[in-house]
Amino acid sequence: MISVCFYFQVHQPMRLDQKYTFFDMGKRHNYLDEAANRDILHKVANKCYLPANRMMLDLINEFKGDFRIAYAITGVALRQFQQYCPEVLESFRELADTGCVEFIGETHYHSLAFLFSREEFRRQVKMHEAALKEHFGVAPVTFRNTELIYSNALALEIEKMGYKAILAEGADQVLGWRSPNYVYQPAGCSKLKALLKNYRLSDDVAFRFSDRNWDQWPVTTDKFTRWVHAIAGGGEVINLFMDYETIGEHQWEDTGIFHFFRDLPRAVMAHKDFVFRTPAEAAAKLDPMAQLDVPYFTSWADLERDVSAWLGNPMQDQAAELAYGLEARVLASGDEELINTWRELLTSDHFYYMCTKWFSDGDVHKYFNPFETPHQAFITYMNALNDLTLRLNENTKASDEENTHG
Repeated sequence: MISVCFYFQVHQPMRLDQKYTFFDMGKRHNYLDEAANRDILHKVANKCYLPANRMMLDLINEFKGDFRIAYAITGVALRQFQQYCPEVLESFRELADTGCVEFIGETHYHSLAFLFSREEFRRQVKMHEAALKEHFGVAPVTFRNTELIYSNALALEIEKMGYKAILAEGADQVLGWRSPNYVYQPAGCSKLKALLKNYRLSDDVAFRFSDRNWDQWPVTTDKFTRWVHAIAGGGEVINLFMDYETIGEHQWEDTGIFHFFRDLPRAVMAHKDFVFRTPAEAAAKLDPMAQLDVPYFTSWADLERDVSAWLGNPMQDQAAELAYGLEARVLASGDEELINTWRELLTSDHFYYMCTKWFSDGDVHKYFNPFETPHQAFITYMNALNDLTLRLNENTKASDEENTHG
């Protein structure tokens, strides 16, 4: 039997207030654009989360548990669901109650922490585990790092933390002639299994579904199912990983995306050798085909499939180094508000907005960027970070004075 694994990333960043300027530093400390975050979440909830969750619940009920899916919901998304749209959180709880949905672990703040601080990385993973337990009553056994950023070192760390499976990009530079349609054993690990995204099939839906210039448009359910079934005899698992916002937001309803997903389970399972499984189920069912050696970082972003969407230009590197450089001082402050604010500034999207790669993937970066230019994103971010530093200085000064007088 060939396992078909659907995994959806559910993430909404907390966007910074573009009007937060140098002259606000030291005077006001709310850097978030609360109105924009609320309005965008409501828009995406109505276009994607609520109708897509209803559809998935209907499919699970229709196929009596044979249709199974997985979600990785970031901590920053969970917080915004609670704050702005609790009905979305309730709809995910309904899906959790079916027993046909896996919730996947990650860094709570959707951060690049593993690249800068293993200690902060572990803290955020534990925070996310606690959030999944609180909201859905589950303990994750599958892990995916922010934007599928992956390496041997990451896999080893995740195995040590007790996870059974990890998700990664089936990048050509990693696989070479090998296929992403098998389970692999991460180099250096003895128990952890890696499931790799079939990026061609995944991106046919996530990015090319409504592209009328693509020679395979339109992507009908029958056509896509033929592509899936063609793997019979050439693989054991087909990992279809994508943003959940693909359904209704990135691909609008009038493209036919909802009809595509409604019809897909029946079409796929019409072939007796194909079943839907969650990543954890597929990993438990299948033995590794070979070892996967990835000594450098890969991701699912852009054509390069590396970390250059978030790091690499002077603005990104300076901002990230300064932000993570505050770790010891922030944690030593013991101020929960400061600590939370600092972690919000670690969310990877802030560095993504500073990306200057305007080549083949430029339209993707523009679509997700609320700022007019990467430089504007950098300036706004640095204003917020510098104000946080000023607050830390005041906190340290007050503490020193208390100790002196005490």
